[in-house]
Amino acid sequence: MPYNFPKLKQLHLAQNNFNGTIPEDIGFISGLQRVDLFNNSLESKIPSSVGQLRELQHLDLGENSLNSSIPSDLGLCTNLSYLALAVNKLSGELPLSLSNLKSLVELGLSGNVFTGLILPSLVSNWTEMISLQLQNNRLSGNLPAELGLSKRLHILNLHSNNFSGSIPSDIGNLQVLTKLDLSSNKLDGELPNTISLLTTLQFFSVSSNNLTGTIPSDFGRHIPNLTTVRLPRNKFSGELQQELCSGFALETFVVNHNNFTGTLPEWLRNCSALSRVRLDENQFTGNITNAFGVHPSLELIYRRQNKFFGELSPRWGECKNITDMQMDGNRISVQIPPELGQLRQLQKLNLGSNEFSGEFPVAIGNLSLLFNLSLSRNYLTGAISRFLGKLTRLEYLDLSDNNFTGVLPVEPRTFERLTSLNISHNKLSGGIPEEIGNLHLQYLLDLSSNTFSGSLPLNLAKLIMLEILNVSHNQLSGNIPSTFSRMVSLVDIDFSYNSLTGPIPTGGIFQKKLPDNAFVGNGGLCGETEGLTPCTSDPKKSNKKILLGVLVPICGLLMIVTIISVTLNFCKRSKLGESDHPELAESFDSTIKRREEKFTFSEIITATENFDEKYLIGRGGFGSVYMAVLGRGKVVAVKMMNMSVDSSDNILELIRQSFANEIRSLTEVRHRNVIKLYGSCSWMGCSYLAYEYAERGSLKRVLYGVEGESEILGWDTRVKIVQDVAHAISHLHNDCSELIVHRDITLNNILLQRDFVPWLSDFGTARLLISDSSNWTAVAVSYGYMAPELAFTMRVRDKCDVYSFGVVALEIMMGSHPGELLASQSENRGFLLKDLLDQRLGSPSSGLAEGVVSIVKLALACTSTDPGSRPTMQFVAKEFSSVRIQNCLSEPLDMITINKLAGFETRSD
Repeated sequence: MPYNFPKLKQLHLAQNNFNGTIPEDIGFISGLQRVDLFNNSLESKIPSSVGQLRELQHLDLGENSLNSSIPSDLGLCTNLSYLALAVNKLSGELPLSLSNLKSLVELGLSGNVFTGLILPSLVSNWTEMISLQLQNNRLSGNLPAELGLSKRLHILNLHSNNFSGSIPSDIGNLQVLTKLDLSSNKLDGELPNTISLLTTLQFFSVSSNNLTGTIPSDFGRHIPNLTTVRLPRNKFSGELQQELCSGFALETFVVNHNNFTGTLPEWLRNCSALSRVRLDENQFTGNITNAFGVHPSLELIYRRQNKFFGELSPRWGECKNITDMQMDGNRISVQIPPELGQLRQLQKLNLGSNEFSGEFPVAIGNLSLLFNLSLSRNYLTGAISRFLGKLTRLEYLDLSDNNFTGVLPVEPRTFERLTSLNISHNKLSGGIPEEIGNLHLQYLLDLSSNTFSGSLPLNLAKLIMLEILNVSHNQLSGNIPSTFSRMVSLVDIDFSYNSLTGPIPTGGIFQKKLPDNAFVGNGGLCGETEGLTPCTSDPKKSNKKILLGVLVPICGLLMIVTIISVTLNFCKRSKLGESDHPELAESFDSTIKRREEKFTFSEIITATENFDEKYLIGRGGFGSVYMAVLGRGKVVAVKMMNMSVDSSDNILELIRQSFANEIRSLTEVRHRNVIKLYGSCSWMGCSYLAYEYAERGSLKRVLYGVEGESEILGWDTRVKIVQDVAHAISHLHNDCSELIVHRDITLNNILLQRDFVPWLSDFGTARLLISDSSNWTAVAVSYGYMAPELAFTMRVRDKCDVYSFGVVALEIMMGSHPGELLASQSENRGFLLKDLLDQRLGSPSSGLAEGVVSIVKLALACTSTDPGSRPTMQFVAKEFSSVRIQNCLSEPLDMITINKLAGFETRSD
């Protein structure tokens, strides 16, 4: 190529998906002035021959996969004014030869793995520099004072490196600087007074360092356009300066996790442009009542964990755009102003650990978007308002440590999204409402230290996702229902200090080693748990034991019948010497789905020749799957789960749970994209489940292909599959009588029919947790699809399914598992979307591009590491339904980056 264009002056080949290497003979184009190879797939090194381009002024090789060091010969391009090598894999030290580039105006080396120092001799000649961006590398050492020689510098971005030492006072010479970002380093010492000379500054961040001392008193006094100040996670002390918002332009003020003291400055009340304020985790004090004014743009205000006192001003009701208000851990008193009910955008409200008094603030019932509410550790009195039931999005509710009286207002069709409820340490009375068992509590139910009486509601056993249950220090009586052992997710319980009687249930958490105080203070309880009297065979109690021996099996049978809705059709057991093909009158009679297909188990045995290996179509963790072609041409898939006596007790329990979960889940679900269960049977030590047969097998098999199969799924089919799966999961989470968490959404568990319509399958692990004596927890989710929070907690929520769906959606679009993308999102978000899509296909047509972009955008949101930031599947399904199949993109597909789709914005607070 170079030999054919010796007089070429400009080479524009950006965003063309070129791969391979930069040709070594590029140096022969001696007259080349501009090279733009931005955002391709170039690999290997930057050729040293680039140094022969003595007329080169502009070189952009950003967002490729270059993985060598910068050649020292690049320093021979002395006319170079623009050098961009950002977002590659370049490493090594910055060559001193770059100091020869005296005409350099913009230098972008961010997002690489450069190491070593920035030597004074390197930067001393960069006097024409306007933009210097070295962020997201591994550079170390002190910041050279010679940076102050670049007096034309507008942008200095060095965040996310390993710089240490103090900030040089020469930084004050950069008097046209608009952005200074030194965050996420190891800088120490105090801020130099000279930063007050940066009068054109708009963005200032030194967050996440080891800086100490006070903020210079005149910082901000003569900086009228300052919009962003970020100082969090340092060791600053003293009071805040009094004139920081002199130009009233300040929008973001973040100083959390420091040691600031004193009262808040007056400018906080007058700076009406504020949108984001964090003062939390400091030692601020003073009367809070009038410390703030009306801030129409304010979205987030954190004042938690300080020493503020006084009242909460009613004027907060005029800050209409607040979504997050955290003021816990202070000494704010008097009543909670009803004006807070005017904050219709509020999603999180935490006023806990203060000194509020008076009755429950009824106006909070107007906050329809609220999903997190904590009023704990105050002096609130009276009844808990029934208006709380209007908060249909509420997920977390903490009203503990108050003086609330009366009953708990849980009524039908209220608190439908609640996952955590804490009303402990109040004066609530009456019985525990049965309706609590119909909620979707997943983490905590704490009713302790009240005066609840009566028996424990049987309905609580429906909380099969609950992790922590505490009903201690009440006046409860009667037995602990044996059905509580079905609450398989429980990791902590406390029934102490009540008047409970009878034996401790067996199974589930009750068979684990529990804290000694879990049952103390109940004189009538007995069992093998340490601290309790063993349940003896006293003759006086024989009648009770006989009655118990009759009732327990009956109750157990009724519970099974309830769970699987009279669908578990038990086969007659064949006796020794009988036929190997037992005739079973009711087997697979298909009452489960109310379908007309009826067939017997013996027909399946005949069709599979007693489950011969040649009919085997798959193996899973809990059994094998066979294909059975019945006499009428009906094809079914049959899963056989071996309950062999050779298996350990834990494995047998695991298989039984899987069998029951599959039936319970699929009996409840009726959706075109969820596999249909015909029936079930147990025979000869095995359990069997019969399903509709998916002709194309698993999505994984089709997406990646098998030997001799060349068909590749098109974009239209992929979009439709993702949309259908989203609707199926949304149905599980929202449309069933009880929320169903699948827990193992993978390509293997999505089956395809002949017309590529997907079926979500394999519900055997839904909410299944089991542990042995070593306290090991069976992780049901397949690795690579597991939400990150499951690595350190047993909290399994619907948001775990959301994460797994996001991984699956990305995998379908990319044609490969997105593990590398998810593992280093900050490094990969600069990549173009088109480079991440399955390269076996061409770019999607204009009519499908919007669907593809929508899927990737929502999938990235679903794979957020923060469960609270993930959307619900109901939201995802609705978004997919609203996508129009037409060319409505705001910009060409080839221009869209992962950065933009992820809505990524670097924040250090």
